[in-house]
Amino acid sequence: MLIILEPDVTPQQKNAILSVLREGNAIYREITDAGQNIIGATGTAGHDPAYFEKMAGVARVVPVETAFKLVSRQLHPEDSRVMVGDVSVGGERIVVIAGPCAVEGRERTMAIAKDVRRYGAVLFRGGAFKPRTSPYSFQGMGEEGLKILAEVKQVYGMPVVTEITTPAQADLIMKYVDVVQIGARNMQNFELLKSVGRLGKPVLLKRGLSATIEEWLMSAEYILAEGNDKVILCERGIRTFEPYTRNTLDLSAIPVIKKLTHLPVIIDPSHATGSREKVSPMARAAIAAGADGLMIEVHNDPDSATSDGAQSLYPAQFGQLMRDLYVIAPLVDKQVDFGYLDKASNVVHTVRSDGEKGRKAAFLGDVGSFSHKACLQFFGNQVKPLPVDSFRGLFEAVKTEASDFGVVPLENSLAGSVHENYDLLLEYDLRIVGEITLRIRHNLIGHPGTKVADIRRIYSHPQVFQQCRQFLERHGDWDLVSVTDTARAVRNISEKNDKTEAAIAGRESAEIFGMTLLEESIETNPMNFTRFVIIGRESLKNGSGKKSSMVFSTGNQPGALFGVLKIFADNQINLVKLESRPIHGKPWEYMFYVDLEVDMEKPDFAGVQKQLSGSVEYLKILGSY
Repeated sequence: MLIILEPDVTPQQKNAILSVLREGNAIYREITDAGQNIIGATGTAGHDPAYFEKMAGVARVVPVETAFKLVSRQLHPEDSRVMVGDVSVGGERIVVIAGPCAVEGRERTMAIAKDVRRYGAVLFRGGAFKPRTSPYSFQGMGEEGLKILAEVKQVYGMPVVTEITTPAQADLIMKYVDVVQIGARNMQNFELLKSVGRLGKPVLLKRGLSATIEEWLMSAEYILAEGNDKVILCERGIRTFEPYTRNTLDLSAIPVIKKLTHLPVIIDPSHATGSREKVSPMARAAIAAGADGLMIEVHNDPDSATSDGAQSLYPAQFGQLMRDLYVIAPLVDKQVDFGYLDKASNVVHTVRSDGEKGRKAAFLGDVGSFSHKACLQFFGNQVKPLPVDSFRGLFEAVKTEASDFGVVPLENSLAGSVHENYDLLLEYDLRIVGEITLRIRHNLIGHPGTKVADIRRIYSHPQVFQQCRQFLERHGDWDLVSVTDTARAVRNISEKNDKTEAAIAGRESAEIFGMTLLEESIETNPMNFTRFVIIGRESLKNGSGKKSSMVFSTGNQPGALFGVLKIFADNQINLVKLESRPIHGKPWEYMFYVDLEVDMEKPDFAGVQKQLSGSVEYLKILGSY
């Protein structure tokens, strides 16, 4: 049951409730959800829900009807995030675990780790203990394999995942491993489940070969019942009558799991399909279906692999898959972050000049705005978001060290460039240190019970009105009122009890301010994306450096711009954006902003910089990221 407490519950009242639960041998967890204090408890503690509802400090009691209690979304309405070092499994960023089926030796394992790290994997997998169908097959390298995994973590910064096959291995697992995997054959090995529950380390629990979803969740319940709520579910295919794949990948389990439980879910298409050419299509489909991550087997010489070579991707194939996922993820409000681990080392393990641990990131508007969402998707929960009232205020916050980073929208695929921010990039001596592309879905938001026919006034950001032009043209009698950001628009209507007023904003804003969606996805074109850049006073260390932005001006003479562009062409540098902006105080003269698919600040391109400097009147590199 869920015991939802009054907002003003006292410590004494809460302790009295917990005392009754303890005396009745109930298992309970304290939960905070959307500002509410909740106690989730299994068992009745000798009393029915009505007894607890009468206790001081209790607002109401909600029974949990499923057989699984602690993993139930009824008990824990918000999505859980499992932290593995600096990596958050669940949330805005896709987590990809990659590596060989088994650790086969130091040299090969380190080579594979280097490749998958370069292509964007954030956790490394490799079996040290291998339960095999045949007793004559390779059974793993044991502790020697664990030592190699530990070296992978030390050298490449990737937390490591490996399987435990017996409670007797617990001491070794605690010494070397970051995530404990329970394999499909052990999903209902209840003593093993209890053991890993007591270890307290994150657990990756694979679905059994013929297990139902409820049986799978009940296995997770064993782990949580031992006090370990750091459980990641892994769908790896179930055994059916179909012989053309190793197993049948149950992608329908993803939305089912998301509805039933708060635990994150990842997909293992390698074991599901058993065939290299089927892994990437199923991986792409899993992300589109809403999975929080993937586990992919990768090997640099699959033909000589000791196990599962046929289903292992070559490193280059894995790299191509990661590029595909980078494109797909924004469609389902997630991101593939190629700089995840580098970013964590720069952001999490630092102390600000004011002594505060961690970093701050400024964004325009209220919590719930699209800029706030971009901040969360780029940094996760690794920074403290800092709302500001204007773009100039955002740049000032970074300049004066009130904030370490700023989240700046530069262009929208429907409405075009945000020209003010291009001018501010030129004015301020700050650097672009990263970028993120966010799919923008606009919704008509109003008070519960509001009818669209009653609306007379709409609040939103001016660019939003442009992006929803066709929808708004159908309601030409509405007054359009511009505000600084979409979340503030929803805040405005929430503070009034006027059902003739509505806002256009994202779903998150409606949830934060208790409003309702009157119409969804009203943007003119569903291919509506906004590109945000992250600004800072200095570049992130060990950054990926795959792209550069710069600004330059040329003399007012024929062929001046052509001469600059020819330098890029001659040096095989791909130009992905060219934007002109007027130079203030110099009518009909222009600055040119360019984005290049290259790290212009590498020593290899010093000669190109010298050529550019000799061909332009002004040159500034805004950042390589």
